[in-house]
Amino acid sequence: MVSITLSVPENIREVMKKHPEINWSALVRKCIISKAEHLILKSEMMQELGKEKDFNEWAVKLIRKGRNKNEGGG
Repeated sequence: MVSITLSVPENIREVMKKHPEINWSALVRKCIISKAEHLILKSEMMQELGKEKDFNEWAVKLIRKGRNKNEGGG
């Protein structure tokens, strides 16, 4: 695992000192992991949406092409 160093305002540090029962490192780690997982999911969803967009554009072109043939053919 990689270590990072964070800076927090002094007043927040005082609150943290008053609550030693909280594992602040674990809390921050969970928050970072949760946010990273959220970003990964968002990225995957955007990729899927891009694939769907390509399909939808193809379908619209196909429908328009069919309509143009029907209008010209009577």
